Amino acid sequence: MIKSMTGYGKANVSKNAREYQIEIKSVNHRYLDICVKIPRQLSYLEEIIKKQIATKVKRGKIDVFVTFENDSLQGRTIQINTELAKAYIDELKKLAQKENLLADIQVNDIAKYPDVLKIQNDQNDDTIQEEVIETVKSATHHLIQMRQVEGNKMAEDLLVRLNNIQIKVEEISKLSTGLIEEYIVKLEERIKQLLPEGEVDSTRLSQEVVIYADKCSVEEEITRLNSHIAQFKTLLNSEEAVGKKLDFIIQEMNRETNTIGSKANHLDITNRVIDIKTEIENIREQVQNIE
Repeated sequence: MIKSMTGYGKANVSKNAREYQIEIKSVNHRYLDICVKIPRQLSYLEEIIKKQIATKVKRGKIDVFVTFENDSLQGRTIQINTELAKAYIDELKKLAQKENLLADIQVNDIAKYPDVLKIQNDQNDDTIQEEVIETVKSATHHLIQMRQVEGNKMAEDLLVRLNNIQIKVEEISKLSTGLIEEYIVKLEERIKQLLPEGEVDSTRLSQEVVIYADKCSVEEEITRLNSHIAQFKTLLNSEEAVGKKLDFIIQEMNRETNTIGSKANHLDITNRVIDIKTEIENIREQVQNIE
């Protein structure tokens, strides 16, 4: 079934003192636009996260929020700036000699000085990358589930509206079949009023009827409109992203409806055309949020 572009997915994964949380929010958008907000130590995974989401989501404005807490040594190494530590020691010894102090220098004390110890994040840690991808997959799965639920509700509503349109189209088709006969009767009466004692030229009358029939015939438009409705219903059951196709079809349905309204100079048909255009506009608004 179709999917909505609106949804939310969240996943939490804990692995050996490492905590991952990923939230994904999506709203409607003409194309696929993914924005990832990620901690600096995982920034090298941004493109990988985008590609992973893009395999499952085809349209929408996607915001991804990544939280990472690492209390393990995985992906981190401790580096000692030996040269800087020696420089601290030398300076402390000089100070002790100058001030006649006891130079009791301990390693623990030196390690507390700025930049002596530094935690380096491993930019190519396969374990962390795999765990991030696992979390992304879980969050994306929950996002898609929500989009599918919303899409199913939309599909149900759209089918009701399409059936309403189809009923109106059938009514227009029945009404249009009587337009020619009605026109012939009115034309003959009008000619008799204008030429009460003259004879009606049957050949000329037939020509006028043919011209009128050609102008007011809506059979082609009704056929195309029914074809568009059938195609629309088929796409509602598609597993692919069909939002753009549905948007195009609804534009074509609106065009055919306008043509019917302009051709059929009949109040009952005009009223039904208005009903159809109202439903089409409601459908158009919903289609904007279909993936």
